[in-house]
Amino acid sequence: MGTTNLDRIKVLQRNPANIRNLCILAHVDHGKTTLADCLVASNGIISNRLAGKLRYLDSREDEQVRGITMKSSAISLHYSTGGQEYLINLIDSPGHVDFSSEVSTAVRLCDGAVVVVDAVEGVCPQTQVVLRQAWLENIKPVLVINKMDRLILELKLTPLEAYIHLQKILEQVNAVTGTLFTSKVLEERAEKEEKEKVKVEEEVSGEDQVYDWSAGLEDVDDSHLYFSPDQGNVVFASAIDGWGFSIQQFAEIYRRRMGIKTEVLLKTLWGDFYLNFKAKRIMTGAQAKGKKPLFVQLVLDNIWSLYDAVVTRRDKENVEKVVTSLGVKVMDRDLRHSDPKVLLSAICNQWLPVSQAVLAMVCKKLPSPLDMTSERVEKLMSVGARRFDSLPEQTRDLKPVFLRCSSEEDAPVIIFVSKMFAVDSKALPQFRQRPLNLEEIAQRRELARQRHAERMASNRTGTEVTCSEPAAGPSSGEGSVTCTQMETLTLTDSKAEEEEESKEVFIAFARVYSGMVKKGQRLFVLGPKYDPVQGLRSLPEGCRASDCVSEVPHLSCCSVENLYLLMGRELEELQEVPAGNVLGLRGLEDFILKSATLSTSPACPPFTPLNFEATPIVRVAIEPKHPGEMPKLVRGMRLLNQADPCAEVLIQETGEHVLVTAGEVHLQRCLDDLRERFAKIDISVSKPIIPFRETVVRPPKVDMVNEELGRQQKVAVIHQVKEEVPQGRVSDTLHVDTGGLITLTTPNRQATVSVRAIPLPQEVTSLLERSSEIIRTLELINMSLREGRTVDLSRRTLEDIAGLKVQLETLLQGWKWKNTIDRIWAFGPRRFGPNILLNNIKDYTRPSVWQCLSWLDRTDLDAAPVPAFRDLDNSIVSGFQLATLSGPMCEEPLMGVCFSIERWDVLSSAHQNPPKSQTSETSADGSEDGTAGSQQRTDSSDCYGPVSGQLIAAMKEACRHAFQAQPQRLMAAMYTCEIIATADVLGRVYGVLGKREGRVLHEEMKEGTDMFIIKAVLPVAESFGFADEIRKRTSGLASPQLILSHWEVISSDPYWVPTTEEEYLHFGEKADSDNQALKYMNAVRRRKGLYVEEKIVEHAEKQRTLSKNK
Repeated sequence: MGTTNLDRIKVLQRNPANIRNLCILAHVDHGKTTLADCLVASNGIISNRLAGKLRYLDSREDEQVRGITMKSSAISLHYSTGGQEYLINLIDSPGHVDFSSEVSTAVRLCDGAVVVVDAVEGVCPQTQVVLRQAWLENIKPVLVINKMDRLILELKLTPLEAYIHLQKILEQVNAVTGTLFTSKVLEERAEKEEKEKVKVEEEVSGEDQVYDWSAGLEDVDDSHLYFSPDQGNVVFASAIDGWGFSIQQFAEIYRRRMGIKTEVLLKTLWGDFYLNFKAKRIMTGAQAKGKKPLFVQLVLDNIWSLYDAVVTRRDKENVEKVVTSLGVKVMDRDLRHSDPKVLLSAICNQWLPVSQAVLAMVCKKLPSPLDMTSERVEKLMSVGARRFDSLPEQTRDLKPVFLRCSSEEDAPVIIFVSKMFAVDSKALPQFRQRPLNLEEIAQRRELARQRHAERMASNRTGTEVTCSEPAAGPSSGEGSVTCTQMETLTLTDSKAEEEEESKEVFIAFARVYSGMVKKGQRLFVLGPKYDPVQGLRSLPEGCRASDCVSEVPHLSCCSVENLYLLMGRELEELQEVPAGNVLGLRGLEDFILKSATLSTSPACPPFTPLNFEATPIVRVAIEPKHPGEMPKLVRGMRLLNQADPCAEVLIQETGEHVLVTAGEVHLQRCLDDLRERFAKIDISVSKPIIPFRETVVRPPKVDMVNEELGRQQKVAVIHQVKEEVPQGRVSDTLHVDTGGLITLTTPNRQATVSVRAIPLPQEVTSLLERSSEIIRTLELINMSLREGRTVDLSRRTLEDIAGLKVQLETLLQGWKWKNTIDRIWAFGPRRFGPNILLNNIKDYTRPSVWQCLSWLDRTDLDAAPVPAFRDLDNSIVSGFQLATLSGPMCEEPLMGVCFSIERWDVLSSAHQNPPKSQTSETSADGSEDGTAGSQQRTDSSDCYGPVSGQLIAAMKEACRHAFQAQPQRLMAAMYTCEIIATADVLGRVYGVLGKREGRVLHEEMKEGTDMFIIKAVLPVAESFGFADEIRKRTSGLASPQLILSHWEVISSDPYWVPTTEEEYLHFGEKADSDNQALKYMNAVRRRKGLYVEEKIVEHAEKQRTLSKNK
């Protein structure tokens, strides 16, 4: 462990006031791991010369090869300053967007964050993401502006230009923080207004009302949130060259040299101040008077002079003067080294060591575990839609325990596991080779001598037995068999040991929030859905984890096998860990899948789920090359699912094993892990499975050549696929009218449904997609009410549901959507998707899905009457769910479609076989017959009989036919693509985007640089290989970041054929130009084994061979 003593760390762990839990956050390639190397080198774990080159915390081989971090890794460091000793638990996190889930797992365990920003590139897309993640977890950030050497050597800026550039970077970072702060204040104000609204209406019912127009931002102090060098929360650094400084360091240097008070220098070193040498005073107005700011005069000029002497000019005399004036000692080999950066690092490591600047800032500015805010504690404990106030009293009593961060014996143990990570069992301390002392070396030497003597003796004995073999008799045969058996046993044992040693062991990455966790201790494992109310009700008072019973859902018990101190690539075993520390736990793989809360108290609630920025979207099907190895693949995928916080493993209805990842780089890493670590077999991987959605749109007003369509032509375009099918009655059971209304009768003639498909507005679709959790909760409430179960609801849940209803009412305006909200029957697919089923049957007033809102102000929710439903109501909903789960185009889920049921007739059981003419007579719109038919009811005993099943099938088919009666379109998943490129490769970037159906939204130039930021959208289907291609085409000068953004309708109609004279002239009779939507649709159909209408060979008799062409 180098100079960091394990015993010293154990002592420091007991003082939470001097513990700092922090993570390093940044955009990809902004220098997080290099900075971490410098901090690790300060503890003597690695050499200062290797800092930045070794990348110590990137322990995986693929991380070293690619040069990016893929896994969060932790290390504990010791730092002393001002007579105080601190324990720094440092977590290095990835910057690539594919691994932002690792950032979420790191941020949850920390109290502070070091945000690293490249001095040239400034604030990049992922910088904004990590700042938002830190904000959501209520952790305090400090700023490191890294790669300052690039301003000198690459951009060749003067110190004054660099100062202006640094000011702009600080403005950009503070703008992101200000936006987050403003949104929070406005949300709080909106909540406050809702609460006070009722009071105001009661108080000023008959008086003039005065509205407060202020946004609430004036009353809130936000000065502590922003980054400013004079506040001590900014460090300027070049981690690769080993130097970094804060304003405080230079204030101390010039206090000794110039005799100016430190307080004065701290206020004036950053800002519009300059030093008047004649008056020997610091004065304001440097910019107005054309003077150099104090920061440039006293700080940047010195650093620029150092680089000029050492790197640019390589002037030995100047170097000697600089070394003498700085008072540093440089070795002769560094002075003679051919690489000037070696000499520069040697000087800077002594003059301005980056580790000292960063660690001093961290210890001074970031909070300790004792400083956790009550707001953060309440947020962690308020799981789901439940507020902290609605939790049981015993649970609320745990809040002071969190804030005290006590490690006393009576304090309950509370631990949060943010992720599980796999390590090779050889890396565990008990299997790791340790250095031997002299006594052990002597013992081993003596044992080796004894073995050698025994081997020599056995060889001699073997020779004698061989010589006297004919006279040995039967005993020699027995002896030879025994030797063979012994050899076989030895080989078997060694193989078993190798397999045991090479096994992957799961370690839980966790933090202790309260209490003292000990090796072998029994703890409750609280799953994400655990309810402390139910747990306290079911378990006896004073129940411990050792007495755990299995009746409580989502609650289990486990024993902690080992406790580990995480030291980057190594683990150190501990016997106990007090509160406020980050640690590793072994023995929980059978109880925790990805994350969980551990506690000795059943009153503890599960912590709120982690906020993942990246959504898994890239799917591949995996199968073993040798079918006999399927069990190994299944086991390997289960281990991979547990080891990666973002990866998902599914088994589809077809039996395919599917892996879902966040992006291309993430996918490659998961596949490598599966091959080499978890399954250890050869696997076959399918092409990426691209997700699509199916939708309908309004009838087009212009054709493909932008000619206005007449009525007849419009109908032709809508129904061009069904040209051979006459309008009206298609079959005995199906009827299609010109308005798109589909009427379908079940095969047994007992039920008839009429359905119409209507496209939903884009805003409504987006709202439903965002509100899936609220809709899921609403469905669970309605199901509980239908079944007569008790409903335990918080007021906040009901307010969220009411808010969704109000938003839908606002968006669904116009005569077409009149009273739509109260007539919603269900959402789909899976009862919470972005499609709606509407009840437009005249004589069927069905209870609303919003029925729970009528009890918003009631106290006794359980006394609500259970509403009556029409028989077979659930069959209609089931048919709708099946129809929206797989559409008719390529069996993909529907999105943004509203199905309106305008007629639903069910004959009574007395009319089992009515005449065919009676059932097949339907009106064009289906409205009058629906009035009479809706009054007929079936027996409740037939709820699960043949009528129910046929009604489900009829409803599904009716929805599919109604969908096909409208203009159909595919929807593609889209990435937001942020590309940072230099000006000379812009054309190539645009070329790659254009080739892959991308669309540029805007571009802007970063001031003071030749870098452009291009924002574009790119279909997920076209994104594979995009990053590699763009790097190849631009020689590595452009780097894209892809983030899943939204679903977008593909404008082209996959079923389009030319119908007008202009279209025939423009596209030709065959219209065989590329139809992107058709290409996507056929690819999906082909993958799913569905029929694809395509001509392989056309006019085969006219084809000629190459020999005939000669």
